[in-house]
Amino acid sequence: MLFNLLNKLTSSNTTIPLKLPPISRVRVLLQYASYSQLKVHWRKDRHLDTAIQLDKKWRLCSKVVKEVLNEPNQVIPLRYLEKRRHRLKLNVKAKTFINQNPFLFDIYYDRIKPNSELVPFVRPSNFLATLLDDEKRAFVQNELLIVEKLCKLLMMAKNNVISVDKLVHVKRDFGFPTDFLSSIVPKYPDYFRLVRGDEEKSYLELVSWEGKFAKSVIMRRAEEEESLTGIRMRPSFDWRLPRGFYIQKGMREWVRDWMELPYINPYDDASHLESASREMEKRMVGVLHELLSLSLLKRIPVPIIGKFSEDFRLSNAFASAFTRHSGIFYISLKGGIKTAVLREAYKDGVLVDRDPLLVIKDKFVELLEEGWKVRMEELRLRREAVKNDMESLVAKDSDIQLQESDKQL
Repeated sequence: MLFNLLNKLTSSNTTIPLKLPPISRVRVLLQYASYSQLKVHWRKDRHLDTAIQLDKKWRLCSKVVKEVLNEPNQVIPLRYLEKRRHRLKLNVKAKTFINQNPFLFDIYYDRIKPNSELVPFVRPSNFLATLLDDEKRAFVQNELLIVEKLCKLLMMAKNNVISVDKLVHVKRDFGFPTDFLSSIVPKYPDYFRLVRGDEEKSYLELVSWEGKFAKSVIMRRAEEEESLTGIRMRPSFDWRLPRGFYIQKGMREWVRDWMELPYINPYDDASHLESASREMEKRMVGVLHELLSLSLLKRIPVPIIGKFSEDFRLSNAFASAFTRHSGIFYISLKGGIKTAVLREAYKDGVLVDRDPLLVIKDKFVELLEEGWKVRMEELRLRREAVKNDMESLVAKDSDIQLQESDKQL
């Protein structure tokens, strides 16, 4: 790779001191190398993959709940829900899914039309209704956090504006309420303004810059460490690899030199940076780090981040930064989709950097688990009843056979 890189560099206008010792030449070549030319082999992280896999059930249940809640009066005929089974990616029939998760929905009978026959309908259970009330309270309690997240996204964006469609698409990833455009945005006119753009698209625009929000997680962490130790700390990425992971020597040297570059605040103007420079790479990694830090689970599917590539001035090849900086990020392939994970937020696959809004998800998981326990107990009792019935039949059959034997004697 280095020979190819040498040919590319010497054919350009870059001046390389070729009379240096071999090791020094390698370091200089790597220093001048374009980051897009550096490759790191992907390696599976079992702990982080497991964390994503464990969330699969509640995400599926959440998707079905959302489908029902979006219906008029939050009810839907069971057969209509069954028709959407494949779109919802249910691998069982809708009625089976409801039975498997007994605390989510109730089934009752009603008419679709006034003179039609009674058919089964699905509606939220009392347990789910209570959870939805808790969710509303959690959003109110954390409203200022939601406002700060929205401001931060707009402050990182080009011209401090983002399409409403994009923000609605990622509301779950960042913990925004479903109706944040009507319940939160109008309450803060000093921060937000809805505007009409080309092709009748709506955009959310930042009205005024908030200096206290213009500090990244990394900058705040450096300030906290400085206040504790009394020693001035420079903002820096937490670059670490799990046990058993490694990168080649040449790449290690490039990473070391790259880490020595000054940290670039993702909220600062980056228009003066050259697109293929190491400084622009530093800024891009800072933006990706901040986006993941703002998310609920400190991970976001790569295609979703890609929708914001123009807004946040990310390069077309931004996804390769996740593997190139494998000590900061991890790319999971679970579920057939690439998901970018922030390594420092997890320890042995357990999320330790917890967002306050995760209380909503925690309560939802508790509701599911309680329902599963009830379901398992019902199945156990049914199996015991069947077993008892079988034993009774066998005993009765034995008695009949004995009586017939006595008669024959």
